[in-house]
Amino acid sequence: MVFFAANSLLARLALRDGEIDGGSFTAVRIAAGAAVLSLLVSLRAEGLSSLRHHGSWGAAAALFGYAITFSLAYLWLEASTGALILFASVQIAMTTAGLLRGERPRATDWAGMALALSGLVYLLSPGLTRPSPAGALLMAVSGFAWGCYSLAARTARSPTIATAGNFVRASSMAAAVLVAVWATGRAHASAAGLELAIVSGGVTSGLGYVIWYVALRDLTATRAAIAQLTVPVIAAAAGVLLLQEPMTWRLVLAGAAILGGVALALSGKRPTI
Repeated sequence: MVFFAANSLLARLALRDGEIDGGSFTAVRIAAGAAVLSLLVSLRAEGLSSLRHHGSWGAAAALFGYAITFSLAYLWLEASTGALILFASVQIAMTTAGLLRGERPRATDWAGMALALSGLVYLLSPGLTRPSPAGALLMAVSGFAWGCYSLAARTARSPTIATAGNFVRASSMAAAVLVAVWATGRAHASAAGLELAIVSGGVTSGLGYVIWYVALRDLTATRAAIAQLTVPVIAAAAGVLLLQEPMTWRLVLAGAAILGGVALALSGKRPTI
């Protein structure tokens, strides 16, 4: 979750200040993730040829769909509104998938989710605005795509190679978008914007998603969804420490509710399937 929160901060720094456009940020981010992960795979006994047999085009499409719609949605949405729509969509997508697969969450799971979501709404409420239909739809699609990408971990035999394979496949989609964006003449990228995109892709996305694929082996879809509600709290805390953003009682109280809800959901026995 720390990697995901770092991703949020890097994207905010790059896109909020106009250091790079959303399409270029997404393309560079995915390409950097593919490069770093391919290097790691090349050092393994399986070699780069193993990428053909790990990952899938479906998971790659979900990865790319999440990344591009996430970047584009913030052209219309405020950060707080976007975060609420994103995480609500992830909860709905992954919890519904879990129920359809036969998961039976316990009462503590539902109670923890309700408490954490209430804390999230309270945390983000000062910045909530009426969303534009286009922005809300894009962010909802982003959350749904991320849920699908996370669920694809169930079939991953090797998290590192599977994640690398997904990033490499998604790079071809990102390249097409990059060409289209630059063809319109609206693309722009400063050195700082490119650096932020590279770090986001190569470190907090590439390596972070490998760790996420490993963690998902021991989590049901419902609990994996709930665990991700800690990301806004971690991002907010990092904003206080690194970006000199103010520490408020709202952050303290909302953070306690979110973390308490997640702890409640994860503390019980594994739900029956």
